[in-house]
Amino acid sequence: MKLPHSVCEVLRNHVVLESECIDRMYLNVYVPQLQRIGGVVWYLRGHLGQRFASTAGVAPKTEAFVASIERFVADQGVELVSFGKHQRKDDVTQQYLQQFDADEGVLYVGRAQEKARVVRTERRRSATTGMTYPWVVDGSAMVNHYYFYCVDEDFGPFFLKFCSYFPYNAKLCINGNEYAKCQLRKRGIEFEALDNGVLSCADPKALQRICDGLDDKKIDRLLRKWLARLHHPFDRHDRRAGYRYGVSILQAEFALAQVLDRPVAGRIFFEQVIRENLDIGRPGQVQLIFDRRVNRRTPGGFRTRVITEGVTPSLHVDYKRSRIKQYHKEAQALRTETTINDTRDFGGRLLKNLSELRRIGFAANRRLLQIEQISHDCALGDDTFQHLQRPRQIEGQRASALRFGDVNAQAVLNAVLMFVFVARGFTNKDLRQHFAVLLGKRADEISPGRMSYELRRLRLHGLIERLPKTHRYRLTDEGLRTALFYTRVYSRILRPAMAPVVPAAPGNSPQALRQFHATEAAVNSWCDEAHIAA
Repeated sequence: MKLPHSVCEVLRNHVVLESECIDRMYLNVYVPQLQRIGGVVWYLRGHLGQRFASTAGVAPKTEAFVASIERFVADQGVELVSFGKHQRKDDVTQQYLQQFDADEGVLYVGRAQEKARVVRTERRRSATTGMTYPWVVDGSAMVNHYYFYCVDEDFGPFFLKFCSYFPYNAKLCINGNEYAKCQLRKRGIEFEALDNGVLSCADPKALQRICDGLDDKKIDRLLRKWLARLHHPFDRHDRRAGYRYGVSILQAEFALAQVLDRPVAGRIFFEQVIRENLDIGRPGQVQLIFDRRVNRRTPGGFRTRVITEGVTPSLHVDYKRSRIKQYHKEAQALRTETTINDTRDFGGRLLKNLSELRRIGFAANRRLLQIEQISHDCALGDDTFQHLQRPRQIEGQRASALRFGDVNAQAVLNAVLMFVFVARGFTNKDLRQHFAVLLGKRADEISPGRMSYELRRLRLHGLIERLPKTHRYRLTDEGLRTALFYTRVYSRILRPAMAPVVPAAPGNSPQALRQFHATEAAVNSWCDEAHIAA
């Protein structure tokens, strides 16, 4: 049995099923007009007809809402479960799912005390008249929440959670993988389920079409369907006046699952990725993965964490309030998932923004895999390497050499790597700032003309290209491979391996001879370990 030796080989030869799917989504269900105090005051005075705005006027509505839930539980014959502190709701739900045999319906209703945003009335005193008056304010309180755990024939298991206190905000939680499984069953396509995914499928293309078809309109229809079936506090009079629930995205996960032909391939993948990419969470790298600008004022953390639970490693890359997680799912599939915890980092929270979030999330997954593959397989052919070592005539222009050991060549190739996947590319000024730092100089000590010389030789060698109608440049694929090869071989092999054995004694002394022998032994040892033929 031949084992794969690189990230590229694992992904190229050992993936038997690949699918991109929206994973878990946590949605905010709310009445837009009641999210600001001014809208609440108008609801109380303009809609309910109160002389003075006071939330005391909605107390009967709250009591009626709770009573309607209790009647619903009794009429439907489902259980009302009071969740204990720190109790896992998923574990409780799994027990009910095992006993549920209908196409759709309510599993049970859960109740828990949780902190929530509420609107309340406080009494204030007028400084002029000394009279007291009610004043509506925002606040938070520990109040009862009611979880409706349900099964839908199209979406599978989901829950809809209502806050029992005005303005009665709710949360909807769905899972795109469960949606995909339901659609495969309805279409009669055979598949084997993976926990929160698909392990095998008779029609992989149909699976991907189903995953691509989950959009904002279908999610909105699911919500409207179950709002009509379940009890909620806004009656017909409220709805006719425009007080209807809207939907926004609180959290969304976008997953790429690559099922592997054997578990050992996943272990080898992570061994190589962890060794090569421990620095992928630095601000410059995370900016490349998410294609978003990161500077000193950008809030949030930017880091990489390698976590080992038992013997299964996982890689976590943080960006602001979002995260890419990569792990070996049940020792059968490589799973790369981007979790966006605050959708305002990428445009907006409205459900109609789902298509843009989907594009960003799936692109982040692919970009992470692309960086991992290129960083692990950046070898150059001998002809290409030799051509870079000497000047050449290219299209009638002289291209000076990019010699491997040259300080300037190493500095400029290190500098261009900082812009490797930035869509806008880089300018003379952008590159000059990084180039100067790598040479131990200030940016004003490197003239624009000197930088133009460096850009010109990179362009003539085909390592960068100019963006049309701009003065900006970007790395070519060959340029990325060359830059990674030069910088990694120099910094990871030559510099650390040669430093301990550089002769410090005169060349004709016994000590120098021993040091040269040690150098030769170190190089031969490294070649043997890397399986490089003499």
